[in-house]
Amino acid sequence: MMFRFEKLDVWHRAVDFGDLVYSLTRRFPDDERFGLTSQMRRASVSVSSNIAEGSGRVSDKDFGRFIEIAYGSLMEVVSQAEIAQRQKYLSSEDCDQLKCKAEELARMLSGLRTKLLSGS
Repeated sequence: MMFRFEKLDVWHRAVDFGDLVYSLTRRFPDDERFGLTSQMRRASVSVSSNIAEGSGRVSDKDFGRFIEIAYGSLMEVVSQAEIAQRQKYLSSEDCDQLKCKAEELARMLSGLRTKLLSGS
């Protein structure tokens, strides 16, 4: 059996994004374990989780709201990545990679939201 969200490319990309965030934050200092590391990981997991949760809603409008929440979580990670880079926890290259993946995911989320709310 395959769940509705498992058929969505955007959900797979969101899971990949979460994997990337987990990999990158493994190198953060131990004293950030309950700070930036935890925040970035939780926000990144929230992206795919909200896509999955929204897909289980009855109406497309409700699903669209969960996509908005997923988008907000994605923006949290981007902001937190900037702080991590400034603190020298992330290299410029790693931060750029994360932002590039986030930009791609943001476009996909926006497209899905538009589709859901337009009723097509």
